[in-house]
Amino acid sequence: MRKQFDRQLEQLHVELIKMGSLCEQAIALSAQALKNEEEGLINQVFVLDTEIDQKEHDVENLCMRLFLQQQPVARDLRTISAALRMISDMERIGDQAGDIAELAPNLAGSTLLQKVPIHEMAFSAVKMVTDSVDAFVRADLDMAYRIIREDDKVDALFLEVREKLTQLIFHQDEDAGMSIDLLMAAKYFERIADHAVNIAEWVEYSITGIHQNNEHQPGE
Repeated sequence: MRKQFDRQLEQLHVELIKMGSLCEQAIALSAQALKNEEEGLINQVFVLDTEIDQKEHDVENLCMRLFLQQQPVARDLRTISAALRMISDMERIGDQAGDIAELAPNLAGSTLLQKVPIHEMAFSAVKMVTDSVDAFVRADLDMAYRIIREDDKVDALFLEVREKLTQLIFHQDEDAGMSIDLLMAAKYFERIADHAVNIAEWVEYSITGIHQNNEHQPGE
């Protein structure tokens, strides 16, 4: 019985890695679409978002089978519960990558993209998502803590983008509408980083039983 359970847990890890990979691709392609507005790129992001939604359902079903068909001990229960929370954040990441892609046609050819660190934000967000899933699979608490700290960098980059765009609008150096669209894209990247932090916090819970926003979860 335990061997079967361990195999299913391993499958859970595999499915989470696949879902994380889809999220990484969606973020990277949405950032690329901002630079090079191509209908094909934008459509790829939307396709990936749909695949992420489907993967969320697949992982939910696997978790339910683990709950109902097996007899998980406390650590296993935390792992499965954390996975269910994580896929919710990953589904939102896919949605926000789609939101960024929708803004791409409004920013095509804009010089604004070279004036603010939007692509540095995208790179950091992708890395945080990748590392957060890796931290779960590896049960690596130190990696989870590093991801949580990394959010400060993304927040600082967002403030830099906002300040720069505010100055450009004030001095009428750039189109205000484009500036607002780019600020929205930056906000979506910041939210993606926040979701990666949420995932890292659920990694901490799966290992320690303690969650940043609620020290002791029910049943602990």
